[in-house]
Amino acid sequence: MFSSIRYKDYTPLWSAEFSAVKSKNYFRIILVLVVVLLASGICNTVFFVKLARSWPAPLDAYQHLNTQPIVNIDALSSLVPPNAQDNAIVTSLYTDGYATAVAALGHSLNKVNTTASRLLLYIPEQISPRALCIATASGFIPHPVARIAPPHGGRGVGAHFADQYSKLNLWTLDESGFKSVVYLDADTLVHRNFDELFGLPYSFAAVPDVYAGARGYVVGFNAGVLVLRPSTAVFLDMLRDVEGAAYAAGEAEQAFLNHYYAAEALRLPYAYNANLVIKERTPALWAGLRREARVVHYTVMKPFLTDLHGWRSVVGMQEVERHVLAQIGARGGLFDEEVRAWLEMWRETRHAYDEALTACTRVSTQ
Repeated sequence: MFSSIRYKDYTPLWSAEFSAVKSKNYFRIILVLVVVLLASGICNTVFFVKLARSWPAPLDAYQHLNTQPIVNIDALSSLVPPNAQDNAIVTSLYTDGYATAVAALGHSLNKVNTTASRLLLYIPEQISPRALCIATASGFIPHPVARIAPPHGGRGVGAHFADQYSKLNLWTLDESGFKSVVYLDADTLVHRNFDELFGLPYSFAAVPDVYAGARGYVVGFNAGVLVLRPSTAVFLDMLRDVEGAAYAAGEAEQAFLNHYYAAEALRLPYAYNANLVIKERTPALWAGLRREARVVHYTVMKPFLTDLHGWRSVVGMQEVERHVLAQIGARGGLFDEEVRAWLEMWRETRHAYDEALTACTRVSTQ
């Protein structure tokens, strides 16, 4: 009874009206916080965009400041020339369309006086006797290898990359007695001696890649020029990993090797793989590279092919010069100097090995 009398006239402190006011205040506070956070996010985004634009990457804003040579002259003079028994320069031929390119590459190697052996990896069932004759006319020794099919039935791999996993056969060259290998794609030309690469103590080295679009200069390497220590044990390990590893199928063996070596790969200067994309993306950097470029890589312009994707088409030896000249002015003339350089190398090749190359025209194309 006492309890009921005591609370008879009780009025709640938190009335419905007060609760409604309080809810409105909470809503206003939350709204203000959301607006503040959005404004902060926008301001931070604008700030970082402006910061990125005001401080471009050193390679995109290249300045020719450093005058030191890439390789120290004193250190270079102390190196012993590579012997042919232990060291090899290797390229590959998976389609007849690249035979003239391999011949020109071989001549460019002869001009820089390297003493390493020359090997041409080729897939016998895919290369005609005539193409093999042309490709080996300037000094490459033919070395047949088995084709390594792309994993997962080739799903996601472009037709022009379908044979590229055969490059993994490089690691079996220890069975031929080689301790160090420099691999060059067939669409390269050598401008300066690079024998210093054979003395590197590392298991694997390559040059960082570059893309014309938003990706730009990347940490991942381009597989067009590789320095490696052959090991059949590593080769067998690669074959076990290639099916199960996760990587972008579109870039074939290059993507796999980037994941296989990842943090363990030595990154070499761009002079060892002067990718034409650099000229397209950063002309100033390309101009700086020219003074020391060892290897020029014809990635986005292949003068010896009918087009970038005409890798199975064959331009006959008698038609190479006319075909290359017709490409002068393509892509706004951006690569005219490099196209002319390739043409000049081909002319020298045709002249220097005329007898051998002429004999190749009498060899079967089947």
